[in-house]
Amino acid sequence: MKTPATILVATVLALTPVYSLHAQAAASAMLKPADSSSKVLLDNWKDIGRKLTDMAEDFPEDKYDFKPNPAERSFAEQLLHAAGGNYFFINPAKGLAAPTGDPKRADYKTKADVVAFVKKSFADGAALIASKGDSGLNDTFVDPFSHQQVRVGDYAWGFIEHSGEHYGQLVVYYRVAGMVPPESRPKK
Repeated sequence: MKTPATILVATVLALTPVYSLHAQAAASAMLKPADSSSKVLLDNWKDIGRKLTDMAEDFPEDKYDFKPNPAERSFAEQLLHAAGGNYFFINPAKGLAAPTGDPKRADYKTKADVVAFVKKSFADGAALIASKGDSGLNDTFVDPFSHQQVRVGDYAWGFIEHSGEHYGQLVVYYRVAGMVPPESRPKK
């Protein structure tokens, strides 16, 4: 004999897969498609550029030549190295010669000079990535270090990593100088 409770449980169990499939279909219809490869790359390029620019703008100018120890680059030299490194990607990808070395601190005497260079290098890289789009990320050029063919997208990711490594080093500069980096501060 079937009791009302048994009938209710059986009905719920029978309808659960139908409801579940309907809910999954509705959720899938609302999902945003994955971003394109070039958008993901560009967003990451801009993000590390923003972090380094925030540091460049935030760190006191009177501490720009600060070094945690004498063998290290100064804060400004770290920024110049990271931003200048971008041109080892940008220039060859555009068919231009790679730089011959790091930008010299003597050529960027003020905080404003360094900040402007950091902003320009990341803007130049962002413009290059945006101009390539998804299909252009597979374009190749000759790596100035290994002298072999590399893809634009792969090489750009390498320089995002390079900038991230220097971002991490600059976090240490902040901490050794008794300061809190912008990204580590409480959000307002």
